[in-house]
Amino acid sequence: MDSLVFLRDLAIILLVAKIFGIAARKLHAPEVVGEILAGLLIGPAVLGFVDQSDFIAQMAEIGVILLMFEAGLGTDMKKLQQTGAKATAIACAGVFVPIIAGTILYMCFYGWGELGSEQMIRGLFIGTIISATSVSITVAALKEIGKLSGTVGTTIVSAAIIDDVIGIVVLTFVLSAKNQDTNVWMIVFKAIAFFAIAILSGFVVYKIFCWLDKRYEHTRRIPIAALVYCLAMAYVAERFFGIADITGAYVAGVVLCNLHDAKYVERKVDVSSYMVFAPVFFAGIGLKVSFDAMDSKLLIFSVAFVLTACLAKIIGCGLVSRVCRFNGHDSLKIGVGMMTRGEVALITAQKGLALGFITPEFFTPVILLILVSSILAPILLKRLYTSHPTD
Repeated sequence: MDSLVFLRDLAIILLVAKIFGIAARKLHAPEVVGEILAGLLIGPAVLGFVDQSDFIAQMAEIGVILLMFEAGLGTDMKKLQQTGAKATAIACAGVFVPIIAGTILYMCFYGWGELGSEQMIRGLFIGTIISATSVSITVAALKEIGKLSGTVGTTIVSAAIIDDVIGIVVLTFVLSAKNQDTNVWMIVFKAIAFFAIAILSGFVVYKIFCWLDKRYEHTRRIPIAALVYCLAMAYVAERFFGIADITGAYVAGVVLCNLHDAKYVERKVDVSSYMVFAPVFFAGIGLKVSFDAMDSKLLIFSVAFVLTACLAKIIGCGLVSRVCRFNGHDSLKIGVGMMTRGEVALITAQKGLALGFITPEFFTPVILLILVSSILAPILLKRLYTSHPTD
């Protein structure tokens, strides 16, 4: 195999993703939708020009980390504090409503089981897969229309972060049903410990950056140091605490969001993200799509799976948002913003495959869910904000 094939793949991805992104913008759709469709076109599902490789996967991972770091940098701390309790309630609904819906869906197709039976545990695992929210697509869409730092945008991002933590705990409980060596309480302790350490160390890091900012104001040293902090937090979060790396990156951004040069850092990070890493991430979603294992039953299940997953998030998060006194239109925006799925759903599915909860053909509906939700959410959000603008 040509050792330089990654250069060819990268060139194809960047070229086609940018062309499709521009075309999407001309059609008044978010650029990310075009980039995802570009990956679908050049990937194994259609033309087969580019395959999903470790290099592409790692580039995509950097892309999503930078997106979440930018989201953190753009956070309004006052609005984050105001929406904290509401975001927690929305996140709980965003986890448990899909779990219940996914469990019922699986058993409708593959048979009902008694409480505690393996059939029910498999259903719970399917529900756990669709409980995961991947806010990176929503972050890019909200950023594109200038609504990321608004009350609704902040609530969506906060709820998605909390959703991830709750999802990790729930996944651990479900896995422990088959793997008795799993220490559920240790996972809970690690999650709490991460946020406690992140908050305490964040004060120290913020003071250090304030000093650096005064001494080297508006120089490239500040964005470089900030990027190092972002990558370190992403690594520590996943490696030592079992928390998603994107959560670590977001927390790093929140720590630095009140820095005098925060906007300058965000602009510098955005250059690398916009030019290379983000297009690879979005196109990478399309590259994962394959229809090789599709049959009639799986096709029907996949359609029902995608519909159930999307509606469960919209209904669960939307209704709780309404209870939290958001108006109807903003509640719908929050529900749609929480609808996207991504790498967390894939990781959960891979874990289930390794432990025998699911078989390989169930990856097809998961990939379709990621693709459909990633395309629909930005389009719907843009239409909702256009027809009913809020902050």
